[in-house]
Amino acid sequence: MPNFLLFLATSVAITFAPGPDNLQVLARGISQGRAAGLVAAFGFAAGLTFHTTLAALGVAAVLRSSPVAFEIIKLAGAAYLVWIGIKALRSRGLSTAHERPPQPLSTVFRQSVLGNILNPKVTLFFIVFLPQFVDPHGSQGVTLQMLELGLLFMLQTVVVFSIFGVCAGMIGGWLRRRPSVGVWLDRLAGATFIAIGIRVALRD
Repeated sequence: MPNFLLFLATSVAITFAPGPDNLQVLARGISQGRAAGLVAAFGFAAGLTFHTTLAALGVAAVLRSSPVAFEIIKLAGAAYLVWIGIKALRSRGLSTAHERPPQPLSTVFRQSVLGNILNPKVTLFFIVFLPQFVDPHGSQGVTLQMLELGLLFMLQTVVVFSIFGVCAGMIGGWLRRRPSVGVWLDRLAGATFIAIGIRVALRD
């Protein structure tokens, strides 16, 4: 693979940069613990297979050439994030943190996958970013090279997001041992999701 190290370094830098996905991983880890943070990390990484496939097959060109389709998908993703945030804000937050029923990890994973899939900017990013590291004259076809690059991007995303999830879980554990603070954990997560959803909807 040409420029392997350059691609890996660039991918890690991009993944560390603040964005909707890693902010949601942090919010999950803080509000529900290390396991939820890790599951969210794997969920967002799994969603990248969808964008990689679209980019490799050239379907992303349809979104790029159709502003209406792009806006519909973008607003659907933003609405989904806001809906998750509203549910978190409406949570009553029981008197002690350990009594608050957490969301099932399967739900966390499903929401993370959907949150990633419903972000068309990721697809557009892949169709612009991945070809920069493809050798059109290589022994492997362009489609196969893009699939390999997408897989590598997904693997490093799992590692980076898992670090976020573990660190957030440690912070969340410290907070949950303080009942007076525990009631605001859901509020913090909810406000984060709503802010991210509004940001996604308003950005060009």
